[in-house]
Amino acid sequence: MKTTLSLAISALFAVALPALAAPSSADVLIRHATVVDVEHARLQPGQAVAIRGQDIVAVGDDATLARQWQATQVVDAGNRYLIPGLWDMHVHFGGGPALVEENKALLPLYVAHGITTVRDASGDLPEQVLSWRGQIAAGQLFGPQLFTSGAKIEGIAPVWKGTLEAGDEAGVDAALDREQRDQVDFVKITDSTLKPELFLYALRQARQRGLRTSGHIPMALTVEQAVDAGISSIEHLDYAFKAGVKDEAAIAADFAAGRIDRAEANRRLRGGFDRDTAMAAYRRFAEHGVAVTPTLDGGRIIDFLDVEPHADDAYLAYIGPGLRKTYAWRVDRAAKATPQQIQDRHAHYAQVAAVLPMLQQAGVQIMAGTDAGFLNSYNYPGIGLHNELALYVREGLSAPQALAAATRAGPAWFGKLDRYGAVQAGKAADLVLLERNPLQDIGATTAINTVILRGQVQDRAALDALLDATRAQVKAWNAADAAD
Repeated sequence: MKTTLSLAISALFAVALPALAAPSSADVLIRHATVVDVEHARLQPGQAVAIRGQDIVAVGDDATLARQWQATQVVDAGNRYLIPGLWDMHVHFGGGPALVEENKALLPLYVAHGITTVRDASGDLPEQVLSWRGQIAAGQLFGPQLFTSGAKIEGIAPVWKGTLEAGDEAGVDAALDREQRDQVDFVKITDSTLKPELFLYALRQARQRGLRTSGHIPMALTVEQAVDAGISSIEHLDYAFKAGVKDEAAIAADFAAGRIDRAEANRRLRGGFDRDTAMAAYRRFAEHGVAVTPTLDGGRIIDFLDVEPHADDAYLAYIGPGLRKTYAWRVDRAAKATPQQIQDRHAHYAQVAAVLPMLQQAGVQIMAGTDAGFLNSYNYPGIGLHNELALYVREGLSAPQALAAATRAGPAWFGKLDRYGAVQAGKAADLVLLERNPLQDIGATTAINTVILRGQVQDRAALDALLDATRAQVKAWNAADAAD
């Protein structure tokens, strides 16, 4: 009888043993977090997040996970708001080989502002940026995850440097071969000297090769032609505005035939916008899966330089002297504008900005991107994304929609929502802890307490140290520049 009873008791303990098992091991455990579910625009308070290596391995009730997991490092979120890492989907590195180090110094600025991934839309340092991409992925260089187009595809003798020049279909094919050898993340095609028919050919060939594309659409083409040829993302809101012009095809044909110049084409475009035409075009964007990266603030900065000067911006302390000098050409050009031209600039900004909520209404994927980097005056890497998001809300998006544009749209475009865009088990441990609720106020994205990049915790002190180091380096460069 004793033997039978002992066996029964032993069996009961055997069943209970799993519940008494030792906690699982994690590298980081975030306690007492309010997780922001960006997809559904809702909050999940009282959560814990376990991180192992570069992965989120568990998310759930704080007390439950605290029993189930033990970690080398515990971060007390203090009920703050935990969001997926921010993505800037349009940045540039460039200014020539002499500015490589100044460009490299921009990388920590992105991380310090909660930006864990950037998409480089091509400059004149393509080989350097491709190298940085690999170094960052291998843990040899500190910076945000970097996707790049490598060298852009252009025509013969273009305005832009750092390009693959193509004067015929064979040239386009050779350029695409090069892009594939470089294993670029997408292809950038611009229109300085590239023939319109080659622009469309490049889009079609890239699509056949399984390559995503973005670019500047030639004035001699309609936006619809680019969409039909397979463009994956439209950079800059002006092109979306152009798609809403009722006589766009006639204007493009007149420009292609040489009957009008660019100034006259732009004048006719500004006067021909039609809401019904625009909504039909935007629904077509959505049907074809074409995203739009507005880069709204970059244009606004130049449009309003007359009333919002930036020469004394405190943020210039983080931008090297060589990069600051690249700002001059846009600033000088804006300064030469007549009063009528300045008035037209202001009006055009309002026209273009009004397109943004229409795109949202039509179901177009809006990707937050800044155009920050060299040449684009006072459009700053890091803080620029937060300024861009503030404009989205000012111009008609909700705070949750703006937040999604900076956390989910980029991963969606790259086909990586299985890995990014949410605080969930199985996702990458790229996270930002905010002091305030970004679903109520998009300005909360600037109130950063902690950034977690590839599983590594950067608390406020560490983020401030990144900013201090960049400022000190720029100060030294300024001194050397002044001495020359």
